[in-house]
Amino acid sequence: MTRQPTLARRAEELIESAVVATAPVAGGDISTATKLRLSNGTTALIKTLNGAPDDFFPTEAAGLRWLGEVSGGVRVPEVLAVEHDCLIISWVETGRGGAEDAADLGQRLARTHLAGAPSHGGGSDGYIGRLPLPNGAAPTWAEFYATRRLLPYAKLARDRGAMTAAESASIDALVGRLAGLVPEEPPARLHGDLWNGNVLWGQEGQVTLIDPAAYGGHREVDLAMLALFGLPHLPRMMEAYEEVSPLAADWEDRLGLHQLFPLLVHACLFGGGYGARAAAAAARYL
Repeated sequence: MTRQPTLARRAEELIESAVVATAPVAGGDISTATKLRLSNGTTALIKTLNGAPDDFFPTEAAGLRWLGEVSGGVRVPEVLAVEHDCLIISWVETGRGGAEDAADLGQRLARTHLAGAPSHGGGSDGYIGRLPLPNGAAPTWAEFYATRRLLPYAKLARDRGAMTAAESASIDALVGRLAGLVPEEPPARLHGDLWNGNVLWGQEGQVTLIDPAAYGGHREVDLAMLALFGLPHLPRMMEAYEEVSPLAADWEDRLGLHQLFPLLVHACLFGGGYGARAAAAAARYL
């Protein structure tokens, strides 16, 4: 490890420890991540992003703290410091996860979901990747999912040329049917961006979740995203989840419904075939 003086000085301004060395961390596609070796013998991670909105990192920090409040819930990194230009969190040393580690994650995720939220949405607006994430409260999940998730991102995908008008029309047609397709439940405490890349298989079986887009919503959203992007040992995780908090009947049939949102986000961010995939998924429920 070498030492980036400017970055090290910024970290030292925010935490009570000198930075001995720094090293770039690969893998992030939004922020720049850098490993910090501190004089107190610990290791941390600092995230930076040129031109980040003033609330970008504070929103992420608030999500980590909110998820971390739950006794026996999911593990998240400790927030060491946050300002408008950076976020410093505890370092997670990764290892190789197994089926029983996934089972522990399933039980912890169920407890976090059960901790709940005051409403569907209702918190501050956030971010999903680089995109704004509206979180205005709605009285039902169907209304929230329609007006805060599906319709805005379908419009953005269409405006960016990632969906045709016909493909976007399938999302519009589905919106009116949502109330009859998804069973209402109390709002869960969601990670909100729970794909496999945000699951760190830590050492000694300690699975840690990073990069939340946290809000109150339907718990099937987190589970659908894990299924969409292929979490290892997912069947064992789901089995353990249901030991703590059984899911409503036919939840597996609704996975595609709740995968619409991440597919639309990917269409907005990356284009490609994600818009067509979202339209095809929506058509299955019409």
